[in-house]
Amino acid sequence: MDEATFEQDLVRALLEDQHPDLADLELRDVNGGWDNQLWRLGEELAVRLPRTERAPALLRTEQTWLPVLAKRLPLPTPTPVRIGEPSSLFEHTWTIARWVEGEPADHAPITRIDAAEILAEFLGALHDQAPAGAAANPTRGIPLAGLQEGVDRGFEVIADHASADSAREVWEKAVAAPVWPGAPLWLHGDLHPANVVVRDGMLAGVIDFGEMCAGDPATDLSAAWILLPAGAASRFFDAYGQADEATIARARGWAVLRALGLIGIGRNGRLGLPGGKPTWEPAGYATLERALAAN
Repeated sequence: MDEATFEQDLVRALLEDQHPDLADLELRDVNGGWDNQLWRLGEELAVRLPRTERAPALLRTEQTWLPVLAKRLPLPTPTPVRIGEPSSLFEHTWTIARWVEGEPADHAPITRIDAAEILAEFLGALHDQAPAGAAANPTRGIPLAGLQEGVDRGFEVIADHASADSAREVWEKAVAAPVWPGAPLWLHGDLHPANVVVRDGMLAGVIDFGEMCAGDPATDLSAAWILLPAGAASRFFDAYGQADEATIARARGWAVLRALGLIGIGRNGRLGLPGGKPTWEPAGYATLERALAAN
C-alpha cells in the first residue's frame, strides 16, 4: 500500500461481509488520517482502513492493547469494538472503533489552561509499568541520542529561523540528561495536535494509539508544550507530579523533535507535496515557541 484511497462501497461491502448487523448504519467520509482512512459509522462508531505499508501493524497494536488500557483512561479513546480480518475483499486487518467527538487540535487548538490537569490525569493513568510483552517502537520511548540523525535533518528545515540555535541548545541538553532509569511505562507515543480532539477549547479525547509502546514517559510528557497553551507546562508538571528535572529536560527535547517534524510535514503540505499537512506547520512553530519559552 502507498497512501491508498478507498471508496465507501468497499467499506459497505466489508461490513456486510463480516459485521452485517452494522452494515445498515449511515456511513460518512471523515477528512484527515495519516496511516488509516476514516469513516464515521452511525453516531457512535468509526471504521478505519489501513492505507500505508506500516498501518496494518499499527492497527494490530491498537487492537491488542487499547481495549485493555482504555478501561482506566479518563478521556474518551477510539477503543476497537470489532476487528475486520483480511479477506478476498481487503487483504489487511481493519477496525470498527468508538467515535470520539470533537475537532482535531491542529484545527481547533486547546485554549483552556486548565487542560493541564486533564492531560496530567490522562497520562498519570496511562503511564503504568508495561508488561514484558508490550509493544516496542524504534522511534518512541527510546534514548534521544538514537534519534540524532533525524533531528539534524529537522534543524535544516528551520536553519534560517531565529529560534534555531535556542532549539538546538534545548535538544543538546535533553540528549545529555540522564536516561530513564525505571521500568518501561505504557506510552501513547504520538501525542501531537492531530491525535487529540478538542471541544470548547478543552482537551476532550485522545485518538490514534497505533504508536503505543513501552518506554520513557518523557516521550508523552512533551505534550505539555505540543498540546497545551502557552504558560501551562509548569501547571501540567505540578499536576502530573512524577517527573524529575532530567525527565522534564528530556520531555522538552522530545517537544523540539516533534516540533521539527510538524514543521517539515506542514511545509510539505503548504507546498502541495505528497503527504503534507498544511495545518501542522503553525502547530509546529507554536510548539517550538512554547518549549523555548520554558528554557
